Amino acid sequence: MRGVGTVLALVVLATVVATFARRWRIPAPSLLVVAGLAVALLPGTPQIRISPEVIGLVVLPPLLYASAEELSWRELRAVWKPVGVLAVGLVLASAAAVGAVASLVTPLSWQMALVLGAILASTDPVAVTALGRRLALPPKVQMLVQAESLFNDATSLVLYRVAVSVAVASAAANWGAAGGEFLLLAGGGTLIGAVVAGVVAVIRRRTEDPVLETVISLVTPYTAYVLAEAAHTSGVTSVVVAGVVLGGRGDRLTNARIRLQLHAVYGTVVFLLESVVFSLIGLALPAQVRALSDGDRAWPLYALAVAGTLIAVRLLWLAPLSAVVQRKGGIQRPNWRVPVVLTWAGTRGVVPLAAALSIPVVAKDGSALTERPLVLVLTTSVVVVTLVVQGFSLASVVRRSGIALEPDHTEREEAAARCRLADAGIRRLEELSELEAVPEVVLDRLRRGLHARLDDARDRLTDSTVESADLVYRQLRRDLIAVEAAELRRLYDEHTISDTTRRRLQRSLDLEEARLADA
Repeated sequence: MRGVGTVLALVVLATVVATFARRWRIPAPSLLVVAGLAVALLPGTPQIRISPEVIGLVVLPPLLYASAEELSWRELRAVWKPVGVLAVGLVLASAAAVGAVASLVTPLSWQMALVLGAILASTDPVAVTALGRRLALPPKVQMLVQAESLFNDATSLVLYRVAVSVAVASAAANWGAAGGEFLLLAGGGTLIGAVVAGVVAVIRRRTEDPVLETVISLVTPYTAYVLAEAAHTSGVTSVVVAGVVLGGRGDRLTNARIRLQLHAVYGTVVFLLESVVFSLIGLALPAQVRALSDGDRAWPLYALAVAGTLIAVRLLWLAPLSAVVQRKGGIQRPNWRVPVVLTWAGTRGVVPLAAALSIPVVAKDGSALTERPLVLVLTTSVVVVTLVVQGFSLASVVRRSGIALEPDHTEREEAAARCRLADAGIRRLEELSELEAVPEVVLDRLRRGLHARLDDARDRLTDSTVESADLVYRQLRRDLIAVEAAELRRLYDEHTISDTTRRRLQRSLDLEEARLADA
């Protein structure tokens, strides 16, 4: 019962802190880590041990799936080349640099330094998504940061397995076998994720029960993860692929009521899991520090050296890559602001912590891995540093860089799209009027409503503050909503609007359709 009480207390604490973070408009992961540290330092706080199985199997799948659903196929195709370079090249460079620095400035052997480098080489999708959710980054920059964090897992996992085999079994590094394992992890995870997404899509097309739809949606990431891990491929890659495939087709698989319910349920699940897991990171560090030997007391300096190495390598890698991409885009003078923002957005989080906790306690010959506690402390402390330092300052870096989108940009794009949707609805009304299949009084009522929405959108385009006067419509309004939804998909397919605008307008149409069903 004490363990259950501790978990419940942690959930309450995390929820309260995350709620205040939203109200104060500060990054919730950063504040949660600080709160966890503060609570862990209080006298009488029970020692909390984090299980890698709990993080890997319970926490990660839904958080990864929710992050992947936000990715747009269209925008992902536009950045797949730099994402591939970062997901492979930057991970290898970061692992090598951290391993070299750690072997020089810390008491770690070169084998365990390589393990540390492999653990911290990749950015964390959960942390990156949570921190970047409120930033008004340009679509391509946002997509690059998110996609890199979601697709670099296979590279870091292969490195981790090679490094652990060297450290635990004292075996030589077999890089040829590592290349084959990378293909197995990435390719196998991609295949399994795509198959799971295909099966789920078939099932969801034939399901109209909101409860069953919710259960299927919650079970999907766990299914993709467990099947991939059972096949010895990358569970993370499998979940990400399933999320990307299903996320881009969500409006075609379900109706408005179910989409709204799924949005609410998943929002609650993600909020709770993110709140708890980032609190756990802060809570775990003091106990890990107490387990260190006397010779490792300079760990704060080691952690700062490793964190500084990660930032430096990332900037040195991103600066020339950004310059090449910008020159191909016709920009003669490369903009330094983009690589700086991309560098500062490369935080570490839950995935490195789970990897560090998975390091075996003893070597293959039965001897204890005495350097494991230091690797665990350095991993957790680097995660804390990136979440706190980079997390609290990321919004300021984005603002000062000048690349953030102005609120007017999104609002005007949305208003212009609303004009097009209203025009599509009016054209449909005129067709019905010519057929004389509907009473004129009903058509007139709908026509006035659409013209009111059209006038409201035009007012927004001209910076007017006139409030909209939307009316509630019934059966014919549903027909118009279907026409507007088709027009919305056409605008998106023709690259007229961004994925963010498409999602916001689709949600608006879903809400209106749900209100009609309840009327």
